[in-house]
Amino acid sequence: MPTDATPDPATGPTPAARPDPTAGPDQTTGPDPAARPDPAARPAQATGPDPAARPDPATGLAPTGHRGPATGLAPAADPGSTPAPDLDEAFRRHRRELHVHCYRMLASYDEAEDAVQETLLRAWKGRDTFDGANVRAWLYRIATTTCLDAIRSKARKPVTTQQEVNWLTPYPDTLLAPALDEPDVVAVARETVELAFLTALQVLPPRQRAALLAKEVLDMSAKETADLLDLSLAATNSALQRARATMRQHLPSHRNDWSAHAPSPAERELLDRFIEAHERCDAVAAVAIAAEDLRVSMPPLSLCFDGLTAVAPLIERALGPDREGDWRLLPTSVNRMPTAASYLRRPGDTLFRAFKLDVLRVEGDRIAEITTFGTALFDLLGLPPTLTPTD
Repeated sequence: MPTDATPDPATGPTPAARPDPTAGPDQTTGPDPAARPDPAARPAQATGPDPAARPDPATGLAPTGHRGPATGLAPAADPGSTPAPDLDEAFRRHRRELHVHCYRMLASYDEAEDAVQETLLRAWKGRDTFDGANVRAWLYRIATTTCLDAIRSKARKPVTTQQEVNWLTPYPDTLLAPALDEPDVVAVARETVELAFLTALQVLPPRQRAALLAKEVLDMSAKETADLLDLSLAATNSALQRARATMRQHLPSHRNDWSAHAPSPAERELLDRFIEAHERCDAVAAVAIAAEDLRVSMPPLSLCFDGLTAVAPLIERALGPDREGDWRLLPTSVNRMPTAASYLRRPGDTLFRAFKLDVLRVEGDRIAEITTFGTALFDLLGLPPTLTPTD
């Protein structure tokens, strides 16, 4: 429903720097990323990791010609030494799930990409310390520490409400399907990336967030969770108890578990009606499928419109007689939620141009929330930049 009040997250205003959310008593561990040398500044090595080679999160493959932790070749072992673990294969098989884990921790696709690349670099540098027992747990521990360091470096103040998470970005469903040979497919299929869950997670202190994800989403035992975070079992259980209580306060009432759910037939039908209402510029039809307490937000802007009365001016601007043009919408999906990709044709133009993504949260037979993003992920979703009137 919102029109060009919604910026492209790639070009929109940058949130002001905020204090470190990890300064609390449970955020004292982990190296300071500022103290680490910039890996990009190191001399290139023939067989070492190349941080500039950013693999595709779905496949773990770096661009042709790059060798490193995502694709590369381990240095030849000295005769008689313990063979190095097959990190190439481990990185390939686990990179996608690590990417999603980092995304849940950070609520930003691009920040998750940076974190998983740093995770692979740290693992590569520390490969001699790996005992070979459980490569997946080892990589998750490195990824979690990397995310905690990243959160600390962002200097964001703790959020108290979900609309304060103005760094939130969507995650394309095209990158969520696990490969057939990916391990732990059952656990991967339970990945929870619904926006309401992501933003509720950001209310938690970072270590509570990591503990909750390890126990409830990754299905780790309490001991495995404690090992992941380098905490005592008692401290881990306490963190989990507090995290669960906070999540119950911030999640929608219909969400009683952390498992993923594909859009239901009812949700897909509401998406179709949403698309039809916009393409017909039918404000009455748009209102008919919206809940009375409809919420509209537009990250990265700290804007939130609660209730149909507050949203009415947005509907009028988008669909009324003085609207800025005509609409074409394509159905898609991000964060396993029904999503409409909107294209706007302004007066005098011959093309419909990519404009925004509207992600719908449905409760019952009404749209309860619309989160509007820019066009940065259109390419990853396989969406064209423009449409013709005949497309």
